[in-house]
Amino acid sequence: MTRETTPAIVRIDPPELGIPPGYSQIVDASARRFVFISGQTALDRDGNVIGKDDFPAQVAQVFRNLAIALEISGCTAANLVKLTVFLTDMNHLGLYREARNRFFASVTPPAAPAVTLVEVSRLYGADFMIEIDAIAAA
Repeated sequence: MTRETTPAIVRIDPPELGIPPGYSQIVDASARRFVFISGQTALDRDGNVIGKDDFPAQVAQVFRNLAIALEISGCTAANLVKLTVFLTDMNHLGLYREARNRFFASVTPPAAPAVTLVEVSRLYGADFMIEIDAIAAA
């Protein structure tokens, strides 16, 4: 399924709020529609956990799943306006940022949605180390 994606997305980083690393302080979006993507975890298409005890493998699978959800919705990473990221261990922040930067560099210009990132004690599956939900404007 393909749809025309011509939203107006303006990313704003006023100096009063500081320049964030890899995300935007404010995202102003005018779109025909918004796409809400449920939390993506490190599950493959058959429901198998990818990367048990391996954060780089899990974060890669999460971004693969997010890319699939975007594509099915007729969007790309450029359409993302908001992410909520849940980590079970904040020590993985650097690895998450590396994977995020690769993912957003896949579109031109590189996208930088608004992001909320929190550490949680656990996710719905005992083996999950990360979950990301998203909002895209299309």
